[in-house]
Amino acid sequence: MQFGFYLPNSGEGAQPAALSSIARLGDRLGFYCMVAPDHILMPRQVASVYPYSVTGSILAGGNSGAGEWPEQITTLAYLAGVTEHIRLVTSVMIVPYRNPLLTAKMLATLDLLSSGRLIVGAGVGWMQEEFELLDAPPFAQRGEVTDEYLQAFIELWTAENPSFDGKHVQFSNIIFQPKPAQQPHPPIWIGGQSRAALRRAARLGNAWHPVGAIPAAPLEPEELTENLSYLHRHAQRAGRSPDAIQVSMKAPLYDAASDTGATRRRFSGPPDAVLQDIHDYAQAGVTHLIFDFRSPNHAETEERMTRFAQEIMPAT
Repeated sequence: MQFGFYLPNSGEGAQPAALSSIARLGDRLGFYCMVAPDHILMPRQVASVYPYSVTGSILAGGNSGAGEWPEQITTLAYLAGVTEHIRLVTSVMIVPYRNPLLTAKMLATLDLLSSGRLIVGAGVGWMQEEFELLDAPPFAQRGEVTDEYLQAFIELWTAENPSFDGKHVQFSNIIFQPKPAQQPHPPIWIGGQSRAALRRAARLGNAWHPVGAIPAAPLEPEELTENLSYLHRHAQRAGRSPDAIQVSMKAPLYDAASDTGATRRRFSGPPDAVLQDIHDYAQAGVTHLIFDFRSPNHAETEERMTRFAQEIMPAT
């Protein structure tokens, strides 16, 4: 099992000194990856349903940091310069938000300059208001746009004379250099819980990248196993080996003090209980777990990361 962590996107932890300190600590502690989210702006009123909240609102609970989102690729490029080994994950990039040729070049450059540490977490997005404000392709077409853009990325990253003739992106007779450092290209982790996301992972992904172990998306090991059966069937139909597709799940890490219900929540309680949860998900097919250690105080964030690295990582 490989472990990663969420990077802060708001408050004191997202300031340069704190953010770089957290990234460097994760590198020293031996975490596999760190993940940065993707929103470019936040409308003051959002009617779109946020899929990872029980209420369906990303603004619920008086979240004063809800509109604070450092730009994703820029943030990871900055952190690439202050770290050496840890992988840099766009988690997830809302693929339709950016011009595909420019995005492919930015990602290839980031992979090159980080000596091959980029992982492209990719998703279709959920906030229609943000699509409209960015003048992105139509929200209703975001799935097919994402598929085409990802295919275009791969073509640009791998072909000596790249060309693509799709509905949403076309190019030919161009030079695209430099290529990414990783061959054939940086891994692509497909986010989302829908059947369409699973089919996308089966066709285009190096990993499926869901969210689990939260009230809005429990994704217990049994459900995850069922989803993987569906993914593997579609991978075989696409002529791919299911073994080539990993599972990288984002999950919280609950403190023991927060586990006040009659039923223990996953990844809460003493180390032995957390280790058992990790074992259960590993048995179901999860290869990477990304935990949320974030606190309003970055020193507390670092304390949580250190405790996990000392108590949990050596025992897995």
